[in-house]
Amino acid sequence: MDSEWIPPEVDSQRPSVARVYDFLLGGDHNFASDRDLATGLLRVEPQARELAHANRAFLRRAVRTLAGAGVSQFIDIGSGIPTQGNVHEVAQDGNPDARVVYVDNDDVAVAHSRSILAGNERAAVIQADMRDPGAILADPKLKGLIDLSEPVAFLLVAALHLIKHEEDPAGIVATLRDAAAPGSHLVISHLTDEAQPGKTAAIGKLYNRATSPAVPRSHAEILRFFDGWDLLDPGLVYVPLWRPDEGEAVRDPERFLVFGGVGRRP
Repeated sequence: MDSEWIPPEVDSQRPSVARVYDFLLGGDHNFASDRDLATGLLRVEPQARELAHANRAFLRRAVRTLAGAGVSQFIDIGSGIPTQGNVHEVAQDGNPDARVVYVDNDDVAVAHSRSILAGNERAAVIQADMRDPGAILADPKLKGLIDLSEPVAFLLVAALHLIKHEEDPAGIVATLRDAAAPGSHLVISHLTDEAQPGKTAAIGKLYNRATSPAVPRSHAEILRFFDGWDLLDPGLVYVPLWRPDEGEAVRDPERFLVFGGVGRRP
C-alpha cells in the first residue's frame, strides 16, 4: 500500500470494514489487520469475494438504471474505498452532467477518493458518519453540488448492516426520505440472516473486531427501511436477482446472503 494513501491518524492495527471490502474486491488499500479479518471471513464464507463482487455489481446496475431514467444526482453514503466502476463513472458515462457525492468516515477511503476525484468538478467526497444524516445533508460540499429540491438517489449499499439497532438505522433512512424531493430514489443492499443464520452470526462475530459491526436483518426488517418509498420491480431480492444483465444466470441466489432493492419517492 503506497504510503501517500495513509493519513497519519489511521490506526492500522484495527481492521476497517471499508478496507476489508477493498481487499475482497482485489484492491490494495488495506493493512495486515484488514487482511487477517478477511482471511477469517473467507474461512467462514469461502465465497466472500464472490459475494463482494455481486454486491458491487448490484450497485452498478442500480446506478445505471437510475441514470438511464433521468436521475442526475447521487449521494453514496458509506461509499468505502473507490474501485473500478465507481458511481461517478457509471452515472457520468450515461449522463456527463451527473453529480455525485461520496460519504464515508474511513480516513483511507476519503483520502483515496479525493485523489481519484481530483479535477472532476461534478463529484466530491465528504468525511462524515452516516449515523448523523442531518450533518451530511447540511455539509457545504454536498450543498454545493446537490440540489435537494430536485430528485436525488441515496445509495446505502452494504451500509445499514453496519448500524446497530440502538443506533436507529430506520431513523437514518427516514431523515433522508424526509429530505428527498418526489421522484428521488433509495438504493439499499443489506446482509440478511434469512437463509443461513449460523453463517451470518459468525460473520457478525468476526466484524466485532472491526471499526463497525455486521448486523444481519430479516427480509421484513430490511423491507421496513423502504417505508414511504415505492419499490421498483423486482422488489427486495438477493442482489444477483435485481435486474441481472442479459444472459446472466444465478444458481442458489440465497447463498449471496445480501438483499438489495430500489425505492422511488412518490
